[in-house]
Amino acid sequence: MTVEHNKTYNSTAMFEALTDKFTVVLRRLGSKGRLVERDVDQALREIRLALLEADVNFKVARDLVQHVKERAVGKEVLESLSPGQQIAKIVYDELTVILGKEQHKLESSSKPPTVALLVGLQGSGKTTTAAKVALHLRRQGHRPLLIAADLKRPAAIEQLVALGRQLDVPVYHENSSSTAVVVATHGVEKARSMGATWAIVDTGGRLQVDSTLMEELEAIKVATSPHEILLVLDSMTGQEGVAVAAEFHSRVRLTGLILTKLDGDARGGSALSITQVTGVPVKLIGVGEKPDDLEPFFPDRLASRILGMGDVVSLVEKAQAVVDEKKALELDRKMRTATFDLEDFLDQIQQLRKMGSLSQLLDLVPGFSALSKRLPSDAMDEKHMKKVEAIIRSMTPKERRNADILDGSRRRRIAIGSGTTPQDVNQLLNQFRQSRATMKQIASGKMPAIRNLLRR
Repeated sequence: MTVEHNKTYNSTAMFEALTDKFTVVLRRLGSKGRLVERDVDQALREIRLALLEADVNFKVARDLVQHVKERAVGKEVLESLSPGQQIAKIVYDELTVILGKEQHKLESSSKPPTVALLVGLQGSGKTTTAAKVALHLRRQGHRPLLIAADLKRPAAIEQLVALGRQLDVPVYHENSSSTAVVVATHGVEKARSMGATWAIVDTGGRLQVDSTLMEELEAIKVATSPHEILLVLDSMTGQEGVAVAAEFHSRVRLTGLILTKLDGDARGGSALSITQVTGVPVKLIGVGEKPDDLEPFFPDRLASRILGMGDVVSLVEKAQAVVDEKKALELDRKMRTATFDLEDFLDQIQQLRKMGSLSQLLDLVPGFSALSKRLPSDAMDEKHMKKVEAIIRSMTPKERRNADILDGSRRRRIAIGSGTTPQDVNQLLNQFRQSRATMKQIASGKMPAIRNLLRR
């Protein structure tokens, strides 16, 4: 089975404060065996305040609270056996609606190439996002062509050509004496002649919306008949970004949004508000600077994580994307026979690194998001993991297979060989023993939920 490469975005930083407040409110409601309307009103006031502090549009916050109240104060909810859980489900439903209700994918034209215009202000990350979109599409089996139609920003053409070379994606470009409309038109013709399935046009931007920019985009739209017009928007710009999206939509009729820097630590309220205010769905999100840090947007999954409910579906997808099936079966056998060794431990660490940081993974497990905040900052960082790898690789094959033979002299030798200290070696061995003990619990059926998750 082919699994689409899909790391899940880390909303921890951007929505951390909002998640903390939602968690406190919903936990308090859940701890009460019986609720009255006054309890609901107090909780909704706190939720509304939390949304406003997170920079959510005030009308969006007001409507969400009103809709939750209308559904939450009914007799069937307040007199149910678990009113707190039912209200949490109502909040989740309404938050999902605000975020866009359901996933909106990039739409392909029935007659290739599908033309996608990427528009936006200067500094939003439009050129790098164009390359990321091309990589995203290629991984789905498409043949994209990048078109360098941003002739305003110095070095924009060179940047896109360099990114295309790095990702092995062809780039169509002309010299700066041409015009954006001509480049875009010729680029689409080139895509058609070479059999490309997508033509991704990187257009020019400005520091702010102006008539010259919009007129150029309107002309490119007429010349290329795009199937997708995607606004690349920096999610850290706050409510100003919502206004920018509304302006672009009124002039060129956007089909979708790509939010960049969703891994940032700014308030994420604009990301929550933008679809509800503009009516334009978020289709993709940028979660980092690497070429593959672009992911599909799932409103229900983000809503679940904001409420501290985890995201098991994404966790399974992340595991499927990086875990080799044969290795997984072998690991299952070793778990059942209690033969999990340091070689396996190293392999598991390397696979975890491909999936993301430990704190990101814990955010996906229901009930574990709070634990991720208590982890040491270096628990899964690159420096720490390289140290672990160096220590294990400094052991002999016999030592990796049987850690019990690692006496004091062997540990000192390993420390010297790996450029670490005996204390570092001892710490690693303690972590390994704890991991092996957990593996035994999973294999014995004492942790069935985790075992079932590993088998999916």
